[in-house]
Amino acid sequence: MVYKVEVFTSPTCPHCPGAVRLVEKAKEELGDALDVTIYNTAEAEAMEIARKYHIMYVPTIIIDGEIKFQGAPSYDELMAELK
Repeated sequence: MVYKVEVFTSPTCPHCPGAVRLVEKAKEELGDALDVTIYNTAEAEAMEIARKYHIMYVPTIIIDGEIKFQGAPSYDELMAELK
């Protein structure tokens, strides 16, 4: 099974880089089982997608179209959602 993981970030968010690193670490561990997209909400296209999901906070992590985390989860929490 392939999980679609979307991470919504902002360039001014102090917690966003950590969330991105967690997802990248999960991608290293799970490989092709993850399809990861990182969105920068400072870009118009990413902001439109964020509106579709009604995202109000960054970082937000969506897995298979469902908001799973608002804020950076721990690595164990993220992996529990992906396994």
